[in-house]
Amino acid sequence: MTESTVTERTVTDDPATDELVTGDAVTGDTVTAGAALAGPDGALRCPWALSAAEYVTYHDEEWGRAVHGDDALYERLSLEAFQSGLSWITILRRRPGFRAAFADFRIAEVAQFTDADRERLLADAGIIRNRAKIDATLANARVLAEWSPGELDAFIWSYAPDPAGRTAPRTLSDVPAVTPESTALSKALKKRGLRFVGPTTAYALMQACGLVDDHLADCVARRRP
Repeated sequence: MTESTVTERTVTDDPATDELVTGDAVTGDTVTAGAALAGPDGALRCPWALSAAEYVTYHDEEWGRAVHGDDALYERLSLEAFQSGLSWITILRRRPGFRAAFADFRIAEVAQFTDADRERLLADAGIIRNRAKIDATLANARVLAEWSPGELDAFIWSYAPDPAGRTAPRTLSDVPAVTPESTALSKALKKRGLRFVGPTTAYALMQACGLVDDHLADCVARRRP
């Protein structure tokens, strides 16, 4: 295996510029084809899982596993928004810093952040200091703080497609960037007042939180208990 065989998804929140990238090269609406690859332990995994050491654990233990709970889903939604235009490894390596900066993404606490907190975030080298993304994360917390307990969880999971109607992808080229469900979820979240939730970001959320299983058919982590 060489690095050139590994493709990593990068999302943008603007539906007009949703892209996938391989390394630093924009590849547009397609994903470079790639079958499951053997890792150091000999097990087959999605190729992107082998592009960085931190990815193996994330791929095996988190990505595609069901995530429930309003705060947990708010964290995933926020981090997927911060990923927009970047590779996920950039966010994953800064996740501890994000959690420290955003009170572990507890909605009720982030909703109370002040202008001073906003300035603190803009100066925090431990996160992505993007003004629009920070403002969206704070605004989303204020919106979600008005929702009933469990409402965000139920709302997001109501857009999970029937797994019986989905064929396991054989290669990365079989994995979509956007689906009708992610487009509908994006529109519904925006209608409820949430920001930075384009259809590609929404689909990345669905993948990460287990609403869909996009582990390749031969991947060791596919629907593993």
